[in-house]
Amino acid sequence: MTDDIHARIQSIVEGNDVVLFMKGSPLFPQCGFSSRAVAILQHLNAEYESVDVLQDQGVRQGIKSFSDWPTIPQLYVKGEFVGGSDIMMEMYESGELQQLMQDKGVVAAG
Repeated sequence: MTDDIHARIQSIVEGNDVVLFMKGSPLFPQCGFSSRAVAILQHLNAEYESVDVLQDQGVRQGIKSFSDWPTIPQLYVKGEFVGGSDIMMEMYESGELQQLMQDKGVVAAG
């Protein structure tokens, strides 16, 4: 990954409370995993920024080395890498994701 790509990803992650790197957009996800991640965030009423990795091959490859995580989607909350859609689903079902969002101050309790 080039320094430029790393700096762009770093800026996106640090510049947004919640950011989802995904395939497609929230209105038109391009894979089932991205669709599931969007649905989870919508259930939490979380405000988030999305980045369509299909629009930028540098970001698509760079995000994998940035997080040391091989798959997309990837969720970041307050600069912290949370995981992909499977981890998001497990955390959502256990209540951990809601708690994380509340602890970080990005969604209201309840």
